[in-house]
Amino acid sequence: MELGAFSVSLAVKDIAASRSFYEKLGFSAVMGEEAQNWLIMKNGDHVIGLFQGMFDKNILTFNPGWNADSEQLPDFIDIRKIQQSLKSDGIEVGTEIDPQSSGPANFSIIDPDGNVILFDQHV
Repeated sequence: MELGAFSVSLAVKDIAASRSFYEKLGFSAVMGEEAQNWLIMKNGDHVIGLFQGMFDKNILTFNPGWNADSEQLPDFIDIRKIQQSLKSDGIEVGTEIDPQSSGPANFSIIDPDGNVILFDQHV
């Protein structure tokens, strides 16, 4: 199953300090607003999101419909089909997306170790 672009969304305490740290590792901000407490940073194909005050824990994030450069893919599996497939496999979904809807949407699941996995479709 193609899940789209992958990143790690980090729940940070001080976005300026986190930005500075990850810049020293070769990451640079490609999206977001530090003043709004969120940044998307990239180093080659590696993508991390820095989010201050938005999440309780770090989150694994998949973006159906996007490639690693946040560009829309011409063909992709809609998030509603991914949700249905996971549910059919017995995976509990948090707040479900209306299967009759279309366009941007998101849902999350939790792995056996308590890690949150976010599916966030922007197209």
